[in-house]
Amino acid sequence: MIQLHQVSYQYNPHEPAALSDLNFTLEDGSFHFLNGPSGAGKTTLFKLMYMDLKPVSGTLTLFDRNVANLTREEIAHTRRRMGLVFQDFRLLDHLNVRENVSLPLSLHGKMTKSQEKCVDEILDWVGLGDKLNAHPNCLSGGEKQRVGIARAVVNRPKILVADEPTGNVDDAMGQRIMHLFTELNKHGTTVLLATHDQSLIRSFNYPVIHLDKGKYVKTVSV
Repeated sequence: MIQLHQVSYQYNPHEPAALSDLNFTLEDGSFHFLNGPSGAGKTTLFKLMYMDLKPVSGTLTLFDRNVANLTREEIAHTRRRMGLVFQDFRLLDHLNVRENVSLPLSLHGKMTKSQEKCVDEILDWVGLGDKLNAHPNCLSGGEKQRVGIARAVVNRPKILVADEPTGNVDDAMGQRIMHLFTELNKHGTTVLLATHDQSLIRSFNYPVIHLDKGKYVKTVSV
C-alpha cells in the first residue's frame, strides 16, 4: 500500500510549493494513471516515491514504513522492491543493454538460467532482442526508454512507478508496453503511471489521479 497524508514539497522557500497537502491511498495490487498539466507536480511526486526527495511535511508510507525514517540501507532495500521508469532513463553507459536490464537481478548474486531467460524474453517483448550487446550511447531515445522499462519490470516488483513510459515510443509499442504493465498488475504489482496521453488513458480501464498546481484534485474511475 502507498499512502500520502498531507504530503508537501518545496524546492525553494521563495517559490510556491511543488506539492501541497496531498492525500490519497493506493491499495496493494491497484493500477492508477497520474495525470495533470505540465508543472502539476507529477515528477516531484515520483521523486518522493523513489526517495530521491523527502517530504518537507506530511507522511509518505511505502510498505508500511514512513520513508522519512528510513536509513540509507533501508532506502536501498526498499528500492529493490520497486520498479522505476525515469524520463531521463538513468542507464549505465559502461554496461550494455542486457547488463543494464539484468542489474536488479544481478545485485543479489549470480543469475540463474531462468533469470537470464527472463531478461532475454523481456527485451524481445520491448523490441530490443537484437540490441543485447549495444551500449546506451548507441541507442535512440525511444530505445533507451524501452531498456529502462525492461529493467524496471524484470524482477516483478511489488510497486512500479513509471514517469511517461510511452512518451518516446510509437503507438503500437506504447500499447505493447501497457499490456506488459497490465500483466504485472494481474500478478499483484501496484502500478502508478504518469502520462499526458489521453488516448492511452481511454484505452485502459484504470482510475486516473488528477494533480494541478501541486494539489490533488480528484481520482476519476473509468
